[in-house]
Amino acid sequence: MAANTLLCVHRNPDELTLLQEHGYELITATSGGEGLRLFMSIPVDGILLEYHLGLMDGAVVADEIKRVRPTVPIVMLADHLELPDGALKSVDAIVTKADGDHFLLAAIHFMLNVRPAEHREPKVNIPTPRRFRGPSRDTLEHLRAKSPTPAGEVKNAPFSPATWRSIRNGTIQF
Repeated sequence: MAANTLLCVHRNPDELTLLQEHGYELITATSGGEGLRLFMSIPVDGILLEYHLGLMDGAVVADEIKRVRPTVPIVMLADHLELPDGALKSVDAIVTKADGDHFLLAAIHFMLNVRPAEHREPKVNIPTPRRFRGPSRDTLEHLRAKSPTPAGEVKNAPFSPATWRSIRNGTIQF
């Protein structure tokens, strides 16, 4: 498996060594302008973008990246979750520095590996009749009985509760 290439726009890229240790190839920039120039010249699989970059904040950089290539996954790294309205409209995930390196690693892994696989699943297109009244009560009960998802568990959750615990405590293994 080839290593995923990440463009990391971060004030201190030396803090991202955990990503390299887990096989990611990092291309780094320390400012938004430099990050945009690299993005336009080098193909990357994903973006790790710090919100607080100085003159050009991460939200502006994310907006420009999505304008050029809307499908590239962007993970925003912020000091805290209190950001201005609209700051996250162009990002796919946000991680705070307090969440820790392992949570950042898990978010990037999810954005580059799990999420694209979800989009590759075949979609079933069933035409809806003009006067659709919905399924009968018997049909709904039959579908619930056949559902592989246990009650109370979220469908399409990227990780199990045990995996989230291991992410939070730093023991996750990929």
